Amino acid sequence: MIDSHCHLDHEPLLSNLDNIIERSKSVGITKILTICTTLNSFEKIKEIVQKDKIIYGTYGIHPHETKNNIVSSELIINEIRNNDKIIGVGETGLDFYYNNSDKESQIKSFETHILASIELDVPLIVHSRNAENETLDILNKYKNKDLKILMHCFTGSQNFAKNLLELNAYFSASGIITFKNSLDLQKTFQFIPLDKLLIETDSPFLSPEPNRGKKNEPSFVKFTGKKLADLKKVSFNDLVSSTTKNFNKIFN
Repeated sequence: MIDSHCHLDHEPLLSNLDNIIERSKSVGITKILTICTTLNSFEKIKEIVQKDKIIYGTYGIHPHETKNNIVSSELIINEIRNNDKIIGVGETGLDFYYNNSDKESQIKSFETHILASIELDVPLIVHSRNAENETLDILNKYKNKDLKILMHCFTGSQNFAKNLLELNAYFSASGIITFKNSLDLQKTFQFIPLDKLLIETDSPFLSPEPNRGKKNEPSFVKFTGKKLADLKKVSFNDLVSSTTKNFNKIFN
């Protein structure tokens, strides 16, 4: 299994990293991708990715943080080119639910990350909440640029997924798909082709059933994987094989 999106720089994961890695390996995890959200986050991630060969990282500014974390495409490009364990751009995107940063700064930052992703030819990890139309409008501007899109913790509509599939996007399922009230989202993941799916924890957030309410960690990705296998009507082993293959394909 691969946890395609987590935040090992957040507590309680950071101070328990050795145990987190050990438990991850014990359930069969072969790669963990720890995601950057701020400039300070990246300083921690550069150290974390050296802790174990299964850990990789990204460079990017979360839409919540764009007001106080301004980056250029050149900076993103240089940071990724200078570290072979940093393999993606993000997480970036738009979040008009909380609006922790103003819309203008979010959009500007999103496009900055897109340009860096295109130049580097690495995946763009996209966060989108209450911004389906705006996210699509921006991504469509670059539809002829071979952009590698990974929709993280996808909770969007089936129509949003359909339009993103036309852009050759991949979709990562989080623990939210295990929640009893997520019926529409479960139907959307039944709709998305298996060869476009990944699994993630977004830990320490969004712990899946049966651990909902606890702090999440990468080893819990197995519960999301089992639920997704049920939704896709495939064996757990086939689901793991497919999502691992998909991760390795998009991240080259």
